[in-house]
Amino acid sequence: MSMLLGCIADDFTGATDLANNLARAGMRVVQTIGLPGQDTAVDADAVVVALKSRTVEPDAAVAQSLAALRWLRARGAGQIYFKVCSTFDSTERGNIGPVAEALADALGADIVPVCPAFPENQRTVFQGHLFVGDLLLSDSSMRHHPLTPMTDASLVRVLQRQCRGRVGLVDHAVVRRGAEAVRARMQALRDEGVRFGVVDAVANDDLMTMGRAFARLPLLVAGSGVAIGLPQNHGLVPSTAATELPRVPGARAIVSGSCSAASNAQVVDFIQRGGQAFAVDPLRIAAGEDVAGAVLAWAEGRLSAQPLLFYATAEPEAVRSVQARLGVEAAGTLVEGTLSAIARGLVERGVRQLVVAGGETSGACVQALQVARMRVGPQIDPGVPWCHAPSPAAGAQGLLLALKSGNFGTVDFFTKAFGLLA
Repeated sequence: MSMLLGCIADDFTGATDLANNLARAGMRVVQTIGLPGQDTAVDADAVVVALKSRTVEPDAAVAQSLAALRWLRARGAGQIYFKVCSTFDSTERGNIGPVAEALADALGADIVPVCPAFPENQRTVFQGHLFVGDLLLSDSSMRHHPLTPMTDASLVRVLQRQCRGRVGLVDHAVVRRGAEAVRARMQALRDEGVRFGVVDAVANDDLMTMGRAFARLPLLVAGSGVAIGLPQNHGLVPSTAATELPRVPGARAIVSGSCSAASNAQVVDFIQRGGQAFAVDPLRIAAGEDVAGAVLAWAEGRLSAQPLLFYATAEPEAVRSVQARLGVEAAGTLVEGTLSAIARGLVERGVRQLVVAGGETSGACVQALQVARMRVGPQIDPGVPWCHAPSPAAGAQGLLLALKSGNFGTVDFFTKAFGLLA
């Protein structure tokens, strides 16, 4: 069957975030890990192709995204959604702008809405400026992000630095007047020679308005929030049937590589509640020690229904210290490789319910587990659902997997996640 919506996400947790919002709004959603094979058949209303393209070279990100576009269009995708992070984090060169322009060129899209807002997760856009809670993005913890620090809250300025085409604004006064007003403003921007329109949103009602306004556009560039307004265009309504997953009993574990403020607090909360945890030291990895082997040896005999936590999460100063000694890329590669080996080892030892925190960590772990696709299930917190994933390491029953963006989730997320499966 032809899919209604084809989605391209620039990281794995962001893909799951988007899939979650589509599923809870009534769509049957499958998320693929990387580009599927040409003979892959998928029966779903929406398919989210999860790439790991946010921080690679712009040319590589464009090539991967265009390959995903060709796969989705060949299967009848009626509309394309380029999913970016709700904090719009990128670099001065991209990759949001270059990928968005390449997709727009391929689709013949002459006006493209851009909106990373997700009010349920405290991400709002007003007068083209992105807020995290009550702080401008540039005043939030994202200004210290080790890979993609965000020091400018103006999405118009940020995107314009990455694009050849002009970037304009659809402000909240327009959005408040409804879908017709938004369509008219987008048309006016197009007539002025503007190709990308940053759209304000401060509440879910704004996202629903956008969903109606963008129904016939070939391309959207957005965080996951805009997704809640799209299923209505196809007569779909929220349904628990869209998020049902099989029960998969087994041991429980958490692997956290995120260094975000939210993940730091979640690690502390889990340990303060009495949870058993093992800290992964990047310098021990760099010294050549078999840290993954030591972790898995420690886990032997401890794996049970009580989750274990394995974390390389650290405060920004500690992260910078390690990066200064090893180099940014080398430090990240070492930690991701070790955490992904730990995740695979845990599943081979009987873990069947696994939470992974951090976008880069999630990408490395699902690749190590040879997860090719996931069926999206119930939401744990906004942007983070449980999913069912086939994996050779898990055998015929597969495993339940939650991929959490570093900045998402309440402070008790690691405890609450497993409570949802009780």
